[in-house]
Amino acid sequence: MTTLAVGSDSFSVFGTTATLLVSEPGRVPAARAIADAELAAVDLACSRFRPDSELSRLNAAGGAVTAVSELFADLVAAALRAARLTDGDVDPTCGQALAEIGYDRDFAELRTVQAQAGGVPAAEGPAHRLRRAGRVPGWRSVQLDRERREVRLANGAQLDLGATAKAWAADHCAQIIAGRLGCGVLVSLGGDMAVAGPAPAEGWRVRVTDDHAAGPGEPGQTVTIRSGGLATSSTTVRTWTGSGGQRAHHIINPATGEPARSCWRTVSVAAGSCVDANTASTAAIIRSAAALPWLRDAGLPARLVREDGSVETTAGWPRDPGPGDAA
Repeated sequence: MTTLAVGSDSFSVFGTTATLLVSEPGRVPAARAIADAELAAVDLACSRFRPDSELSRLNAAGGAVTAVSELFADLVAAALRAARLTDGDVDPTCGQALAEIGYDRDFAELRTVQAQAGGVPAAEGPAHRLRRAGRVPGWRSVQLDRERREVRLANGAQLDLGATAKAWAADHCAQIIAGRLGCGVLVSLGGDMAVAGPAPAEGWRVRVTDDHAAGPGEPGQTVTIRSGGLATSSTTVRTWTGSGGQRAHHIINPATGEPARSCWRTVSVAAGSCVDANTASTAAIIRSAAALPWLRDAGLPARLVREDGSVETTAGWPRDPGPGDAA
């Protein structure tokens, strides 16, 4: 990601890289302190890889009604909203499917384990279990009572909030930092970006690529955002070697319980919030060719990259390779 000369900080979180930009460089330390606290709370609420998280406790409850925090209820509500808006294509009940294809630990740890094993799954890892491929339990299996702050998982559902929680956290952090510090802010969590407060005069310039960590020389496009959020979903970066030595990725098609097969390798979407942008980009990968008319009908600016590198754009996303206004 390339940006204007503003105050910035980068750090690791959620198994990926976070970038924090503020329009007033002197406020970077205060902004980072706020981000650290809010992101730590989100991780404790919904990490699938922490036995002490609320999500792990809910998944282990065997279908019993479970009391949850207000933060966790908000995160579940965001996931259910994404499922409803996409007719179930972005589904939070993919937890068991992800574990069964080998995504059973923090991705940085998963990559390290596979590298040490020469790129093959660990002998006793989930990637070597027999796959019970099939439709996931479905988002209607998640019963949320916001008023009582209670959640119940029916039909053996196992929750994973990865499709929305990171983007929700970016929106949440950006709004809190801008509100408390009175400056413009951009929060990027693994390439899922949210902005809040007054933007720099030229806007926030960001580089859109397959991999959020790619250098400026890699194929991509520089765009400018001034409000809302921008998110990229890709089948090329968060990948590992799954059962039978086949490449697996983290975007699950709820209809099959398997990694989505798509004509797009990367989809970037701009929307009024990061969580809406990420919901749309994830659904576009799952919907494959049907994503183009869907995004156009929704009026969402998007950049879709096929496996051969050819690009389609929708709803005013800039076609030229230079800076443009995407949101």
